[in-house]
Amino acid sequence: MGCAGLRGALLAALCCLVSMPSLGHKPSDSYLSLAQPLGERGGRLSGQWDIALRDLDFAIGLDADGDGRITWGEVRARQADISAYALARLKIKADGIDCRIEAGAPMIDRHTDGAYSVLPLQVQCAGAPTQLTLDYRLFADIDSLHRGLLRLQAQGGTRAAVLGPQAATQSFELARPSRWAQFIDYGREGVWHIWIGFDHILFLLSLLLPAVLVWQGKRWRAADTFKSAFVDVLKIVTAFTVAHSITLSLATLGFVALPSRWVEAAIAASVLLAALNNLFPRIHGRRWMVAFGFGLIHGFGFANVLADLGLPAHALALALLGFNLGVEAGQLAIVAVFLPLAFALRRTALYQRGVFAGGSALIAAVSSLWLSERLFDFKVLPF
Repeated sequence: MGCAGLRGALLAALCCLVSMPSLGHKPSDSYLSLAQPLGERGGRLSGQWDIALRDLDFAIGLDADGDGRITWGEVRARQADISAYALARLKIKADGIDCRIEAGAPMIDRHTDGAYSVLPLQVQCAGAPTQLTLDYRLFADIDSLHRGLLRLQAQGGTRAAVLGPQAATQSFELARPSRWAQFIDYGREGVWHIWIGFDHILFLLSLLLPAVLVWQGKRWRAADTFKSAFVDVLKIVTAFTVAHSITLSLATLGFVALPSRWVEAAIAASVLLAALNNLFPRIHGRRWMVAFGFGLIHGFGFANVLADLGLPAHALALALLGFNLGVEAGQLAIVAVFLPLAFALRRTALYQRGVFAGGSALIAAVSSLWLSERLFDFKVLPF
């Protein structure tokens, strides 16, 4: 590949990242829990469906007086609409035959990222099923990144799955699931989370951008060898991995708990500081230490996903391992694409002024707005 081709490839990769909808806050999730009643072997399931009020407000308009707050009175007035909207977007089949789904009166509960409408569910299927198929279309027409986090308990086993536009219809054998299948599910969720967690991606990019450069004579210069750049990246990714694995494990196992709002603000601050350090270097020799320190904070952000799944105790170790490895696979995919292209272009003005300096400034601008929004609970950005 010639230099022009490399430039085009790198620009295309960067444009793809910049044009992604930058999720400054926790991505849109709902939480669907279904379980066979204890000792039940028939076709009845019960559970609940937690859906964020902010998402419902965007879809059907709950804020009747337009004051920016959704009250219990406004939710209660739209109970029938909430149930109808949700149930029209969920279908369950048992061995290929449609099940009847009924929803009780919505209640309100809080998750780490705000208030949710809670729909009690009763599912009645014909006979004792051996396979359940779920077709999940909630918000599919307005948010391509929305996910439904499923927890299904049946015949003594617990299954977790991620439902959404990319995998709207999924089938589950009700025999006790294999631990390998569960491990793959959690790993897939880890990959997906890092790829849509754009604050995590921007933090990683802030540390990767100077990896093909060295600080000499009070300026950034091109690194001499690919080996030195690779070793630098290896230290950064390893430090970040070790750090977030520590706090992810501590938080998921319940040893440490921090308010979600402050965790999200601290993550935004980490992105801002990492980007500013590229423009005004204060730490340039041991950036792996920066990756480790801020990785501890990012681990709490990763833990919110597993915590909200409400996994049973016996599944936590498997969830932690699979999710962690999924996050690392997602990170390594980004590194594998970015590093060779950046190294090839490291001596050009395109990279040093455009990608490195311009990219760092753009990341700093976006993260500063995220930080302000999360600290002072207001919204400026349209995403």
